[in-house]
Parts: sequence; structure tokens; C-alpha cells
Amino acid sequence: MGCGRARGGRLCIVKKTTSVLARALTSQSNGSQSLPDMSEGHLPIHVNNVRSRLRAIVGASTNWRDHVQAMQERKALHTLLAQKQEDLPPKKMKDSYIEVILPLGSQPEIREKYLNVHDSVRFGRILEDLDSLGVLICYTHTNPESHQRSPLSIVTALVDKINLCKKVIYPDCDIRFTGNVSWVGKTSMEVKMHMLQEYDGVYSPVLDATFVMVARDPENKRPAFVNPLIPDGPKEEEVFKQGALNKIKRTDFNTTSLLKMAPTAEERNIVHNMFLNTLDTRTVSFRSRVLPPNSVWMEDAKLKGLQICHPQERNVFNRIFGGFLMRKAFELGWATACSYGGSRPFIVSVDDIMFQRPVEIGSLLLLSAQVCYTEKNYIQIRVHSEVYDTDTKEHKTTNIFHFTFMSENEVPQIVPKTYGESMLYLDGKRHFSATMKETREAMNAPAAA
Repeated sequence: MGCGRARGGRLCIVKKTTSVLARALTSQSNGSQSLPDMSEGHLPIHVNNVRSRLRAIVGASTNWRDHVQAMQERKALHTLLAQKQEDLPPKKMKDSYIEVILPLGSQPEIREKYLNVHDSVRFGRILEDLDSLGVLICYTHTNPESHQRSPLSIVTALVDKINLCKKVIYPDCDIRFTGNVSWVGKTSMEVKMHMLQEYDGVYSPVLDATFVMVARDPENKRPAFVNPLIPDGPKEEEVFKQGALNKIKRTDFNTTSLLKMAPTAEERNIVHNMFLNTLDTRTVSFRSRVLPPNSVWMEDAKLKGLQICHPQERNVFNRIFGGFLMRKAFELGWATACSYGGSRPFIVSVDDIMFQRPVEIGSLLLLSAQVCYTEKNYIQIRVHSEVYDTDTKEHKTTNIFHFTFMSENEVPQIVPKTYGESMLYLDGKRHFSATMKETREAMNAPAAA
């Protein structure tokens, strides 16, 4: 059962930069914020059963034609909502702990869905599984045993961070997901999830993920209270404290957004120096620009895509599944990095995916991927998604995705030409720097006792 693949072969092609990330993220997984073992008494859930459990909890129909009636029936659940958070019983982290098994090794018949042309696992499919698991974890935290259907509509608000420590995910080795609620506000919950894959009978860390979910009323119109979380012991208190700090960091990052505030003095110097480096020395014109060697204009480093949002991709609330949006954005981002770098890129980090508005079934979803920052063999990709309303002719942003890729070779420098592109460049640099800072901090974190 599982995977008997040797540790050699493809795994040995990991370069020094990847091994640094691997050491850092392994340290992060096993460092001072590691949780006590919660697995006792928990039987793993098959990955194919996660979404069926969600449908049962919500009372969603598996038949698209019945979705209107199913949503109408949820209106009666308003009476089950708590009027204040204090009315709800506190929960512990272990109460929401879930294990999910993706048996790629022991059940070969499910591999094809996850297989890519490079004989490894499609990361977009992993994003879908993480999104479903995060929602189920939150329902496990909030759902009382006294009634089957939950009055809450729990949706993904933010993918805060996904850090990977493996360059290749094997398509013929079992994968295990674990996760639990790690912090709770009034109506929001932070979920930490981990993915491990079996090599020679031993499960090794592949990635750590932090999602933020929000609870709303049965009609998904207004915020709803969730059970408070009580840390149990020093390790859980540290994890809970970090969850609160994460919220503060997100607020600070949003406050200093380049859409709201001017760049710092250092950032202004970076932009101006890049501008000076592209001036044509043969003229005295500000408009005459020359591309430096081994560089690419930012306007020439983008790809676009269109998706028609069919009912097949709906979630339990009959809107387009957030995991599907992440998969499509990732695949377009990967294609952009591949086209730009000229070789196969490997995903290093996903961060700051904000779900700004839901995508309705039948929407035309427009995706635009842009290389916004490069450094050595790293490529920072920003994917913007919007829906187009054919009736009003309006475009509305639904998501912004940020992906950090690593190419096998050093890549050309991306060069902005306009002020708007310069802001994209600085925003990409901020996201890349934050990823590298987390990597360094994780490397320096004390090991678990």
C-alpha cells in the first residue's frame, strides 16, 4: 500500500534554493508552533467524501435543478443562529481536527484527475482539495450535534499563505491532509492545514497552508457568530497568538497598499533608477526608452484566459467553487511563468488571495496573469480575475492571486514602462520579499522539543 518509490531520481534534482526552502518550511512545520498530536481517535476521510459531507451539513442538493428549492429551505434555519457569540459553547482545536487521505498510491484509479504531463501532481487540484477541507474543518468547529443541518454559510475569505517545501509531488504516493481551526474572531476563523506525502513508508511534509473563513447567515447575506476557541496548553496558546498577529499583519499590509499610499522613499528610488536605466542616452527625451540587456518589458509578459462558469463547478451554495477559481488562476499563472522563464517553473508560495465577491454560475470569468517581479530564478506572478456582465457591460473584480514560482534557470529582469506598471512591480516585490522573509524566519525558528 502507499508508495515504495525510492528517494532518489526526480527528488534529487532539487537545487540549492529549493533545499533552503525545504529546510525552512520543514522547520516551520516542526517548529515552536507545532501542535500536540490530535490524531488519536480520528479516522481519515477519503478525499472524495469531503464535498459530500459538506452537502449533507448544508442540505445542498446534488441536482442542479433542485438548487433553488434547497436554498429556499435554508431560510428556515435563521432561527438556529446565535444572537451573540457568548451563547455558543467554546471549542478546542482538537474538536475541529480532521485528517483526509488522498490515496494516489493505494488507489491508482483516482490518479488521472491529479496527473500532469510532467508525471507529477497537478497543484491546482491540491488547491481545490485544500479549499474544501478548510470549509469542512470550520463546519466541524461550529456544527452542534443537536441538529444535522448547519444554519451557517461558511465561505473562504482569504488564502493567507501556502508554503511548499517539495519541488515535486509524486502521482503514485499516498497524500494525507491534516488541519484544524487555529484562531477565531467573532465571525471569522483561521484554519491551518498541512499536506504530507508518503515516501518509503514515511509521511514527509509537502506544504503548510493558512486560510481565513467567514461565517454568514443561511442565505449568505449577513455575518454570523461562530463558537469561540479556547487554547489548551502552551503550544496551542502560541498558535492562537500567532493567529491574532496574522490578522494584524493583514490589516497593516492592506493599510499600506500602493492603491492607498505612495511608495516609500526606498521604493521611489528603485522606480526612478529603473527609469533612468531605460532612457535612450542618444536623446534628451523622457519618452525615448531602451530595453536593457536580458530584460523584458512588463507589457510583453502577460497571458489572458476566459472561463464560462458552468453549474458543474458550483459549490454547496450554488456559486462557483473557490477552489476551481484558484486552480484556473494557478494554471494560467504557471503557463505565464513557463512562457517567461523558458523552462518548467515550480511553485514556491501562494499568498494573499482575497475573495472580493462571489462568482455566479453562468458568469464570463476573465483571467489576466502578469509577471510583475523577478529576481535571479524567481518569478512573481499576479493574476487578476473579473466577471463580465453581458447585460450591464460591467467588469467587476472577484479575486487577486499572488504566486511565487522558481525557474530552473535564471530569468530575464522584468522592466516596467509606465507608472502603473511600476506600482505592479513594487507590489510584486513586496509579496516576494515577504515570502523570503518568512523563509528566513522559519529557518531560524527553534526546533520542537
